[in-house]
This record gives sequence, C-alpha cells and structure tokens, in this order.
Amino acid sequence: MLAKVQRWGNSQGLRLSKQLLVQANIAVGEDIEIVAKKGQIILKKTRKFDLAEMVSRMPKDYQVQEESFGEPVGKEVW
Repeated sequence: MLAKVQRWGNSQGLRLSKQLLVQANIAVGEDIEIVAKKGQIILKKTRKFDLAEMVSRMPKDYQVQEESFGEPVGKEVW
C-alpha cells in the first residue's frame, strides 16, 4: 500500500485503509505503539492488561514485602 504524508492541522498524518488495519488486526480507536528505527516507522499493536486477570495468576500464598531503594539522594521528603 502506498500512502502520502499530508497536513492534518499543525501535524502531519497518514490514512490507513480498512483492509490494512484488518490484516494487522488493529481496530479504529485502538492504541498502537509507534517506533522510528533506521529510516522506518513501525506500528505495533499494544497489549491490554487486565488487572483482575493478572491478580488471579498470583500465588495464593503471596506475601507483600516492603522494598528499600536505598537512602534519599536528592531533596526527597520521607
């Protein structure tokens, strides 16, 4: 598919065909990650995280522990 970069307000934009989005399994309104790498722009579908599903995979005997990140190094107020 060929496309042309065009002005869109104060930005520039590309239009992607419905067929291309279907092939990439990307729906209108869905969040995507955009990466520029070696003269290319790569669009990646982002993963959605479901907190309830993630918590359900935690071991039943999981115990929360306090973490230490060391002494303050700036103007942190503790």
